[in-house]
Amino acid sequence: MRDINQFTVTKAVKESFKTQPGSRFEQLLQGLIDHLHDYTREHNITHEEWMGVLNFLYDCGQISTPERHEFILLSDVLGFSALVDMINTKGGATEGSNLGPFYLDNSPRKALGSDLADNRDGVTVLVHGKVTDSLHNPLRGAIVDTWQADAAGTYPIQEQEKGQDKYDLRGVFETDAEGRYYYTTVLPKPYTVPYDGPVGDLLRAGNRHAWRAAHLHYMVRAPGMTSITTEVFFENTEYIDNDAVFGVRRSLIAKIQPMKDISALGFELEKEPDAMFEFDFVLAPEG
Repeated sequence: MRDINQFTVTKAVKESFKTQPGSRFEQLLQGLIDHLHDYTREHNITHEEWMGVLNFLYDCGQISTPERHEFILLSDVLGFSALVDMINTKGGATEGSNLGPFYLDNSPRKALGSDLADNRDGVTVLVHGKVTDSLHNPLRGAIVDTWQADAAGTYPIQEQEKGQDKYDLRGVFETDAEGRYYYTTVLPKPYTVPYDGPVGDLLRAGNRHAWRAAHLHYMVRAPGMTSITTEVFFENTEYIDNDAVFGVRRSLIAKIQPMKDISALGFELEKEPDAMFEFDFVLAPEG
């Protein structure tokens, strides 16, 4: 039997996995083992602390559902999501930002000009722009998938027990021949990330606030292009400088303007807006 101690156990664990030499899986797995073991030795982790971490992860799993992913939330508040987004943003493309815990992959298709607010109270805003490639050529038929909170800072998916339809304030649009997308919705407000689970306990223990700057979520894709997941924020609004999940990028901040001559835009809209903002998405080629 090998004489394994606290300094040789790392190598023993790595060698126990029969991964393909030089594979990406081997690289990621061995790196994780190295960092986890180094962290444990560096901080002299106690049995109580070890069990505390495992119970925390167990609790994250217990509160997670298909409509609430506590591990994504944990990734968000630790800046892990933001770091992955930054590393994977393609040159020239719109910067990535947080997916968040409330994405649904089967939101309803909507016609351009539709209203997503469903008569909710709040400021009705026209959202419009273009989807282009990195050479600014418009992308016809690009898919713009959006979801958001309401004017009280709540996602309908959080209030299904109160009769809310989880697909409210969501829509999937297809750009026109000029690469344009346009629709109206209610202007969202800041909100706290879910605070009733283990991630909320972590934030309170670290004396951190849980507020997110107001934003709209987007997933944009087109054939032959690298899809993006991102968010659009609003100039001069609360928490723009200290978003709880580090999602804000300077390039993702839009300016809301009063609605003036809507006829000049040439859009057919389901509902008359009070304000508007324009935001263009840029996709980079695949590969």
